Amino acid sequence: MNVDRMIFAIAGLFVLISVGLSQIHSPYWLWFTAFVGANMFQAAFSGFCPLAMILKKLGVSTGKAFQ
Repeated sequence: MNVDRMIFAIAGLFVLISVGLSQIHSPYWLWFTAFVGANMFQAAFSGFCPLAMILKKLGVSTGKAFQ
């Protein structure tokens, strides 16, 4: 699995967890969902993704989106 696919998997997992927590615990967890979405949106245009930088330092192979 390369960096690109891991980012989609982790972002999707974060969104699902935060939506679940907003239903169980507090609707304020939706702010975390908004943060993840905003970060994905800006990464689409700028190519800057903090998670991609972390995964690359951990030795995960790069894909085509985040090089």
